[in-house]
Amino acid sequence: MANESRPCPCGIGDRFDYEGCGQEVQVEHIKAYVCKAPASADKAVVVIHDIFGWQLPNTRYMADMLAANGYIAICPDFFAGGEAWKPSDDWSKFDDWLKTRDARKINKEADAVLKYLKEQCGAKKLGVVGFCWGGIAVHHLMMTYPELKAGVSLYGLIKDSDDISNLLNPTFFIFAEKDDFIPLHQITLLEQKLKKNCKVDFEVKIYPGQTHGFVHRRGEDISPQDKPYIEEGRKDMINWLNKYI
Repeated sequence: MANESRPCPCGIGDRFDYEGCGQEVQVEHIKAYVCKAPASADKAVVVIHDIFGWQLPNTRYMADMLAANGYIAICPDFFAGGEAWKPSDDWSKFDDWLKTRDARKINKEADAVLKYLKEQCGAKKLGVVGFCWGGIAVHHLMMTYPELKAGVSLYGLIKDSDDISNLLNPTFFIFAEKDDFIPLHQITLLEQKLKKNCKVDFEVKIYPGQTHGFVHRRGEDISPQDKPYIEEGRKDMINWLNKYI
């Protein structure tokens, strides 16, 4: 999957043919997809998309799954109207594209979304999950916003130089064993830093035989051998949120 002309960790994988159960709303300067729990809920989860943007059906599927488990789920456009990456785009231009979309510079969007959840949806307890690019965003938000009581980062890229030990609340890190873009030594280093310096609950889990994007970009019907791990990753994500929110 990785070569010099395709530096991006995010092959689209299995794009779900899925119509969401929620609706699109305007939240200050950005659009967002919102799906509410079947019964009234006062707990909400922000779902942060990958490079393919807030309209990817797979990410909306994850939001709807969270809603079915009793959460108000919101998937905002953290690119704030900027073009999402498309699989047909020129991969040689990817690095330049990414420079204009820093996953750590999203406070303006996060502020708007958290205000919307509290004031418009009646949310009192908040969490966040994010996939790939969104996983990096989760690292940032969980060190910045104390009102986010739980975070789940799914295959968010890490560098050796990154230190995300200053987590404010419990955070779960999901990684794939065969991720071409997150070497196992980086995951080991992350875990060592967290054990040494982190003052809140955390867990780092590696799923055997899985590749980048497995939880939200793999159809369990398409990859039967991976189905147990896809389901386990999704269940672990929900269990973590349930435990701390």
